[in-house]
Amino acid sequence: MADTPHPEAQALLELADQLSLPPTYALSVESARERLETLVADQPVEDVANVETYSIPGPETAAADVTIPVRIYEPEGSPPYPVLVYFHGGGWTVGSLDTHDTVCAALTNRANCLTVSVDYRLAPEHPFPAAVEDCYAALEWVAAHGAHLNADTDRIAVAGDSAGGNLAAAVTLVARDYGGPKLVHQGLLYPAVASPVVHDFESYAENAEGYLLEAESVRWYYDQYVQHPVHARNEYAAPLLVDDLSGLPPATVVTAGFDPLRDEGIAYAERLAADDVEVEHRHYPEQIHAFVSLPTTISQGQDELDALGEDLADAFGT
Repeated sequence: MADTPHPEAQALLELADQLSLPPTYALSVESARERLETLVADQPVEDVANVETYSIPGPETAAADVTIPVRIYEPEGSPPYPVLVYFHGGGWTVGSLDTHDTVCAALTNRANCLTVSVDYRLAPEHPFPAAVEDCYAALEWVAAHGAHLNADTDRIAVAGDSAGGNLAAAVTLVARDYGGPKLVHQGLLYPAVASPVVHDFESYAENAEGYLLEAESVRWYYDQYVQHPVHARNEYAAPLLVDDLSGLPPATVVTAGFDPLRDEGIAYAERLAADDVEVEHRHYPEQIHAFVSLPTTISQGQDELDALGEDLADAFGT
């Protein structure tokens, strides 16, 4: 582990400290959502060939009036395109299509793929398993209707950051367990894959405060999402609980040194490899949580967008 964060990350942390921003766990859900929107509002978004926003039907388990907003990014080039289904981060509680425009547009261009960004239902209004059900429903919708979107449904990958990494991992498990769409890759950016009720890692204590995401905020997010004790050991809520990870698609796992989620991401990468899943694990010892979402502020965020885009392109054969 590095002694201090990367200078660009440190400058961001110092700015946050000067602004005397309260920690997420001390905010209302509404204020936490507004703050994330403000944090990423000035991040530039790369041009792609076309962007459309739709609503698709919700999962069969939801009420008939439940729909899932999706934003579809189309690359330059000739269709059909491989397709990436992306799940945004935000502790299952905050975040939106808008907060992850930068990431989705960048990956669209780098992997030359169609990207479908999924605006799943958020906690606490919609606790687990609503987000997993929405994300899997979106994956099934892409597999069923992708041809109408100029997508090659034989080349589908999933990805997400933080809580979105959790959802990407969960969706790959559901697809494996229930004979769902075949996936060619999963991209997990600093994923939240553990259960605080079951797991304990050194990074929770080492990076408890001062690095953008507090350990107490991790617990706050989890409490919003997993509201019933019976779900604390549910493998789709915490994929690190799964006994056997074999049969999952090849993975990219990204971790950051100054992140409370560091050790659980490392543990998941190691578990995947132990179960004979092909894994590319990239660790950024000087980085903080969410650095990939801030590529113009933190240059290593841009580096990782390039690297993940290359991983996806390789998986797609583009």
